[in-house]
Amino acid sequence: MLLREVTGSIADFHARPIPDDLTQAEVWSFVPGHPALVLGSAQDHTVADAVATAAAGVEVVRRRSGGGAVYVDPARSVWLDVVVPRHDPRWSEDVRTSVYWLGEAWQRALATLGLETELYRGGLEQTAWGRLVCFAALGPGEVLVGGRKLVGISQRRTRAGARFQCIAYEHWDPYDVLDLVTLSEEDRRRAGADLRDRATGVGPRLDELRAAVLRELLGT
Repeated sequence: MLLREVTGSIADFHARPIPDDLTQAEVWSFVPGHPALVLGSAQDHTVADAVATAAAGVEVVRRRSGGGAVYVDPARSVWLDVVVPRHDPRWSEDVRTSVYWLGEAWQRALATLGLETELYRGGLEQTAWGRLVCFAALGPGEVLVGGRKLVGISQRRTRAGARFQCIAYEHWDPYDVLDLVTLSEEDRRRAGADLRDRATGVGPRLDELRAAVLRELLGT
């Protein structure tokens, strides 16, 4: 697997297509220059609260993979994309099982930090806030600690292959997302209470985690 350092704007990064001539699997490493609210492919910009995002200095972009909104802060999260062409042995036609190997790589990396994890092998979980917030629901191949989501993974599939987008946080705060999306104050309060314990973070070891998962993916 090849490591590719990607530069440019966060919008351009998420619009980046899977190359038709991809010869091998790649890890796309991209560190945004500022925080962003990244919407899923089925969400439009009205999901974001324009006043709140502007006041917070948070850029709003859309990714091509599915799921709910994700808050990306380069100082408080690890974001990596993995792109697999159809001829790669890790490719699977089964959408659910196609991501298990990637979740297992994250598990091995987290084990080097002393964390015991579990892999979610069910289908896409349907929850009250799952269509709005990515970390409000579980998807295949995602990694949990103590029953709480730690690594989120979404995917986009094309004729060329699959792009898996992965994120893990230093700590989980549902209001990072909820304060930036269009909600009534009552719904925001309810969602915050419901999502407080749905996910968790790795703590102040993001650099260690990033290095460990890159070792697992690149075989170094």
